[in-house]
Amino acid sequence: MRRLMTAAIAVTALLLGGCGGGGTNETASPAASASGAAFPVTAGGVTLDKRPERIVSLSPTATEMLFAIDAGKQVTAVDDQSNYPAEAPRSDLSGFKPNAEAIAAKNPDLVVLSDDLNKIVEQLTRLKIPVLRTPAAKTLQDSYTQIGQLGALTGHPAEAAALVERMRGQIDKIVKGVPARSAPLTYYYELDPTYYTVTSETYVGSIFALFGLKNVADGAKTAYPQLAQEALIAADPDMIFLADSKCCAQSPETVARRKGWAGVTAVKNKQIVALNDDVASRWGPRVVDLVQAVADAVAKAPAA
Repeated sequence: MRRLMTAAIAVTALLLGGCGGGGTNETASPAASASGAAFPVTAGGVTLDKRPERIVSLSPTATEMLFAIDAGKQVTAVDDQSNYPAEAPRSDLSGFKPNAEAIAAKNPDLVVLSDDLNKIVEQLTRLKIPVLRTPAAKTLQDSYTQIGQLGALTGHPAEAAALVERMRGQIDKIVKGVPARSAPLTYYYELDPTYYTVTSETYVGSIFALFGLKNVADGAKTAYPQLAQEALIAADPDMIFLADSKCCAQSPETVARRKGWAGVTAVKNKQIVALNDDVASRWGPRVVDLVQAVADAVAKAPAA
């Protein structure tokens, strides 16, 4: 699964590591004009002379962003992990083992990817193919920035701005709708059954921090540490969030059956939340769904 592979890459790396536009006298395409876009446009270090009509996305998050800003009709191929929305033109292209020849065969006028694996950016640049990198976000602002960049480059700046404004408003409303607590709840966020997790220094951690939750993994030497089961049980989290429900079939029931976990507060109080792996691992428009899931869980949780 892409989520697990992403986590593995991040862990391995740690264990070893606005958009702008320029005006022109050229006539923009009808679709671009409808959004008030003018080309050439520069964003994210990429300059395009005209609106791209053959976009290849090698990032599930970027794919979701593109469709959310109404640029879906310009996307001709997405990687094999881009499973949302359903109409995304999924292909056998890999974002983890990108192949320049296979990508070039799609005749793209813009490639969007998250990681520069196999020096793919250099390879595509030599082929004169524009490449926009949208690395894993560390904050919500990073998400908003990437949406803005994609909006500018695809000729949909107005749609991108509207999406960001909507996301900000929805998230703000959700967070404000959860009553403050006298004492913060503690939580454990599970990436996989071997107890890899995240700290508050990550994008996911920043989401939980919106609700004043305290991460039991904080203090670890890396942002994606692997906790010892004994230490995790001793930390006794009030809540457990499972981001491995789809990939690894983890559930409140499987957690409760783990040896030694019966006495953990989250297990005793049935405060174990199975998240949608994809939503939990991506930083696109559906982050609002993640925020809502956390809010619902916190609202139902008993006092710490």
